[in-house]
Amino acid sequence: MLVFDGTHFSEGAFEFARKINDIKPVLLTGAFLPQAQLSHLWSYADASGNPLFFSMLDENEDELLQQNVGKFEKLCRDNGIEYRVHKDCYDFVLTELKTESRYADLIILGSEIFYKDMGTDEPNEYLRHALQDMKCPVLLVPEKFDFPESIILAYDGSDNSVFAIKQFSYLFPELAGKKTLLVYANDNPEKDFPDKIQIEELAARHFSDLTMFKLDINPKKYFSTWLSEKNSALLVCGAYGRSGLSALFRKSFVRNVIADHKVPVFIVHK
Repeated sequence: MLVFDGTHFSEGAFEFARKINDIKPVLLTGAFLPQAQLSHLWSYADASGNPLFFSMLDENEDELLQQNVGKFEKLCRDNGIEYRVHKDCYDFVLTELKTESRYADLIILGSEIFYKDMGTDEPNEYLRHALQDMKCPVLLVPEKFDFPESIILAYDGSDNSVFAIKQFSYLFPELAGKKTLLVYANDNPEKDFPDKIQIEELAARHFSDLTMFKLDINPKKYFSTWLSEKNSALLVCGAYGRSGLSALFRKSFVRNVIADHKVPVFIVHK
C-alpha cells in the first residue's frame, strides 16, 4: 500500500514501489488521505483515545487530490503495475488506515513529504502516529535516494530488532541477497553482540552476503552520521509497542535517521 496525504505526491515513495515491481510484480494500492485540519487533529478520537485524521476538503484541495489520484493511475499503467485506488478517502481517518494496514504486506510512505506542512518536528506528529498504529511493516522513503545496494540491519538484542530482521527477509528475499551489515552499536568496547551465536545463525540463513559489525559509538548521537556515509543503503530496524514507540522517537537514533532523509528506513513493531 502506497499512502499519500492528498495534496502531496511523493515521487520517492512511488519510485521505490516501481523498483520493487520491476524485481517482482506486486499489487499496489494507492490510498490518498485528505489534508487534515490541524485544529481538529486532537479534537476527535476513537474509543482508544487515538487522534483521528479529520477530513475537511475545500474545492482546491479536492481538485489537487483528484489530480494526484490520476497521476498515480497513469504512472502505474505506464510502468505495468497492477494497482487499486481507494477512493473513499474523503473520510479516511487514522482508524480506517489502521484497518487497511492489517491486510497489507507493507506500507510505503514518503518520509520527507507526508503532511510536511503540519509542524516542524521531524518526523512530524502525523507520521509518528501513522507509524505507531500500523499493523504491518512501514517503509519510509526520502524524495531522493539510491535504490539499495546494501542492507543495514540494526540489532540491539531485543525481540523487536530480531522481528524486524525476520520480516524484512520474508518480504524482500531478493534484497536479502545484497551485501548486508548486521550492526550492533554500543560505546562500551567490552560489550559484544547480545546472543551472538543465535543471531548469526538466523541472519546468515536469510542474508547470503552477511557481515557482523560492532560499532563502538553512542548510537543515539552518532549512528545517523555513520549511516550517512554508507552509499545506496537501506536501514532495517525494530520499534516497540504503542508507548515505547514514542520513547523511541524521543531518545533513539531512528528519529535522526528519518529526519536526515538520506536512506530508506524499514521499520516494524510487534
